[in-house]
Amino acid sequence: MGQEAREILAKYWGFSQFRPLQEEIIDSVLAGKDTFALLPTGGGKSLTFQIPALIQDGCCLVITPLISLMKDQVDHLKRLGIFARALYTGMHFSEIESVFSEAIHGNLKFLYISPERLLNKNFQWALAKMNVNLIAVDEAHCISQWGYNFRPPYLQIAEIRNFFPDTSLLALTATATPKVVEDILEKLNFKIRNVFQSSFERKNLAYRIFNEGDKTGRLIELLKKKDGSAIVYVRNRKKTRELTEILVKNNISATFYHAGLDAKIRIQRQQQWTRSQVRVMVATNAFGMGIDKPNVRQVIHYNLPDCLESYFQEAGRAGRDRKEAVASLFFNNHDIGRAKQQLTESYPEVKKIRDIYNALGNYLQIPIGAGKDMGYNFNIVDFTKQYNFGLITTYSTLKLLEKEGFVAYRESEERFSKMFVRYNNEELYRFMVENPKFEVLIKQILRSYGGVFTDYVAIDEKVIAKRTEMKPESVVQGLTVLSKAKVINYIQLKSSPQLFYNTDRLPKEHIGFSAENYDHLKQAASRRLEAMIDFLTNDKTCRSVQLLAYFGEKKAKRCGICDVCQNMNKMDLNEMEYQAISQQIQQLLSEKSRNLYELIPLISDYPEDKIVAVVRWLIDNQSIMRLQDEKLVWQNQMGFDF
Repeated sequence: MGQEAREILAKYWGFSQFRPLQEEIIDSVLAGKDTFALLPTGGGKSLTFQIPALIQDGCCLVITPLISLMKDQVDHLKRLGIFARALYTGMHFSEIESVFSEAIHGNLKFLYISPERLLNKNFQWALAKMNVNLIAVDEAHCISQWGYNFRPPYLQIAEIRNFFPDTSLLALTATATPKVVEDILEKLNFKIRNVFQSSFERKNLAYRIFNEGDKTGRLIELLKKKDGSAIVYVRNRKKTRELTEILVKNNISATFYHAGLDAKIRIQRQQQWTRSQVRVMVATNAFGMGIDKPNVRQVIHYNLPDCLESYFQEAGRAGRDRKEAVASLFFNNHDIGRAKQQLTESYPEVKKIRDIYNALGNYLQIPIGAGKDMGYNFNIVDFTKQYNFGLITTYSTLKLLEKEGFVAYRESEERFSKMFVRYNNEELYRFMVENPKFEVLIKQILRSYGGVFTDYVAIDEKVIAKRTEMKPESVVQGLTVLSKAKVINYIQLKSSPQLFYNTDRLPKEHIGFSAENYDHLKQAASRRLEAMIDFLTNDKTCRSVQLLAYFGEKKAKRCGICDVCQNMNKMDLNEMEYQAISQQIQQLLSEKSRNLYELIPLISDYPEDKIVAVVRWLIDNQSIMRLQDEKLVWQNQMGFDF
């Protein structure tokens, strides 16, 4: 099997050898074993299910919550000549039927689905008729309540396995703590623990934390000091534009990206950055999934990430070429206070969630018992103003309702309109003879787009208009008429945000949230925030060591290049010496305050100059406070309590 896997790797992807652990994972899957692969960002997770699926007869079912990544992978596979389709909330019913037909008749090698699709009875009917050779669960941490992006529909995967009792399952994620790993194995009904995990260590990546008042000044300084491509992550869309304008004024090539931009603009800006036509991408966390630009020299977090899992993934987009790279993170006291407030707002009381759900139905004028599989234009700002709900609370509620499978909120996910020709060549020719006013439009479509008779194809009405010398609105009108006449299926791009109902609208009291599960989610989120703050404020332990310990690697050595290690290096102390001296100082000063001359004789086995160096460093970093009488006292770094 190994030789065949390598031949497919070379044929389709042009690589002569696998990355670490890829081949072992593929061999495990081909041996029919349930397999869990924990590979860091950029580790090549997708190949570990794509290659086994191509070797075996049948179709690989890929479950992923990331619609943008789903589309990117389907498009990439199609360009390689591999038959792949995707099913996700918001697709036209005729498009869904087309995918079902292809899957049932064995015309697909890959079917990507969102987890919510598992709950759909029509999908389950089609699934039972499919020949599935592998179930791949991407972003597998979503199945765990202790994970950072729990989605209840993922719990249906175990039930789906009953359709294919002899089909192996491959679970994949880039970030999971040991507790989450064990939870995933249990929830997916692994018979035997079979985990492949590469180290999270990134020896070429320097993690640096800045307790910073002037973030913008520091940002400009870092970008001017170090050349090369960079990503700057911020929390909100407005800030992406503001920072970009400031960077450009400072002669730094930059553009911005967020989910609210038109799909075509997002693609254009992503390509400009990927091709190094623009140096810096200022973006929300909507940017980055599926991006594999190896020569990113800096990732800078202007605002706090949600958790260490998100931070590790986003920071890990720097230095994939294994050359020197830096991940910088800015924070201050205000950021931590706001993060605590946002945590509270992100988990509204269940009554508030039900009230917002009910108001959504009223706002969209959906009767009780209606709305299933329907999409509605939705302006979240207008909704919050009309019903006097806070924007963060409303957005958080939508995400919670989405995770529970009630609704799906989509912000301009599609890139282009789509079209499928229903008539065959003979029927189409006869139609043009009988309706000559459509001849120019139809012929131009056939000339411009291949495959329109067999699949939905992305089209651009402006391009068609230019080539036919028609007005864009006339093209849209013509395509709409042809669609109503059932000559084609035309799905026009909707640029405004959409709210989709996965179930009929329910009375608000029927919106069920298990109090126990809900409390678990809040507690897990609180612990993740606590871990994030500990990471920011612990400037005595190597940043890499801290991250690796969080992900279960307890015996890591210090990196030597992060901000903590650099400060230690200046003291001419090795890590063991620093840890031993600082622990003795902490113990002695926690008992009572002491002068430096009192402290030094009490610390054994180390020369005075090294003890003084550690004391100075601890004072500079606010672990020790000097009182008016010159006595030293130990204090908590930031004094944040949970």
